[in-house]
Amino acid sequence: MFCGSALCSVFGIDLPEPRRGVLLEMYVQTVLFCREHSFKKEQTSALLSIIKSIHEANIQTPLNNIEQCFKYCKELLLCHSVRRPPFSINLFSSEEVSCILQYIHNSYVRHYKLYKYIFTPQVRNRKLIILHKWFCFDSYFILVKLKYNLERIMIFLVLIFTELKALIEKEVKEQMMLVSGQLDQRMKEIAGQHNRALESPQLNHKAKK
Repeated sequence: MFCGSALCSVFGIDLPEPRRGVLLEMYVQTVLFCREHSFKKEQTSALLSIIKSIHEANIQTPLNNIEQCFKYCKELLLCHSVRRPPFSINLFSSEEVSCILQYIHNSYVRHYKLYKYIFTPQVRNRKLIILHKWFCFDSYFILVKLKYNLERIMIFLVLIFTELKALIEKEVKEQMMLVSGQLDQRMKEIAGQHNRALESPQLNHKAKK
């Protein structure tokens, strides 16, 4: 229940039933899949964004655009499996990508008509359908890709900041250990000099006797 309410808040799900329930179930099942495969938080976040983008592309038109959606899905997965910043971020291994692709196919692509029926407004006028087809298959995918590229850049910047922070912390820790070791060594040398200085008068006193 908490997971569902959190997802509603994150994705801004404010739809009447049954749309709200169907959309929420889609995201919850994705989270469960990620947990089952021990995905990290950033991997789970990326996969949820991919699922959301595919779903939005699918319901943009009542026409059959599943081939474009599945191709778009592959492009998004590729962007998260190859390290080519800022365009690609290596979040998933090849095995994970294969597993994710199978999951998306089984959980969404096989039922895309059902999602389309529930979420897509029906366009009944034939002329509107033709116009809708030309706009959605070209302009919409360009806009969606642009939006997703911006999101990827933001994710890349967050990851770079995280890596940079970890690198700085590591460097500072190593530097502190080095300086601490040098100080310990210097303190030992000073203590040795002090002890020798204390022993020197005693030796001179004994020699005079």
